[in-house]
Amino acid sequence: MTEVMEPAMIVRRSLHDELIDRLRELIVIGDLEPGSKVPEQNLAAKFGVSRTPLREALKVLASEGLITLTPNKGATISALTLEDLEEAFPVMGALEALSGELACARISDAGIDAIRRLHVQMIIHYHSNEMPEYFRCNQEIHNQILAAADNATLTSMYKSLSGRVRRARYVANISKKRWQQAVGEHEEIIDALSARNGTALGEVLKRHLVNKFETVKETIGTAGAGSSQDA
Repeated sequence: MTEVMEPAMIVRRSLHDELIDRLRELIVIGDLEPGSKVPEQNLAAKFGVSRTPLREALKVLASEGLITLTPNKGATISALTLEDLEEAFPVMGALEALSGELACARISDAGIDAIRRLHVQMIIHYHSNEMPEYFRCNQEIHNQILAAADNATLTSMYKSLSGRVRRARYVANISKKRWQQAVGEHEEIIDALSARNGTALGEVLKRHLVNKFETVKETIGTAGAGSSQDA
């Protein structure tokens, strides 16, 4: 008699997690500006939620350093300071390196193929000078490497810092030279991943982030803010 397998559970994303991600994105891309008060009523209406889940989400973002909660004054968008980023970027670099090492040991052939396809699409956007589309592919490549690492503790720590790091990249004014350099680094990432060389992938991911921080420092150190995206 053939054994009937129990169907796998369908895991639905929680409202709490979805709300956190949407609010984080508004902060990262600058729709909610540093120093501004969080418009709780407007956001609750925008997302179709009550103030209670919204405030719970804001607490999480406060723990990530994106929101400042002040008693009797509500929530404001935290300022982006060079001192804060000088602490966050090296830690994020170490986490990126570890995710690369673990991913090489655990990723499937199909997973590598999926990342290769994203890379090809990213290069098409690069040659077409389509920065927003390039950025989306870029971010998804890093997300999939993290997912392939398959380590819940690493993922939790990574996400707690990723908002600040991505936000910094958004204010960085990237030059054509730096963009070209970043694309070259991504070629190295794909080569190391394809070879399942965890040491090499960890090293290039860390160097990739160090170089991004140099661009961020130039922008914040001279202007304090700017425009543009990630590389």
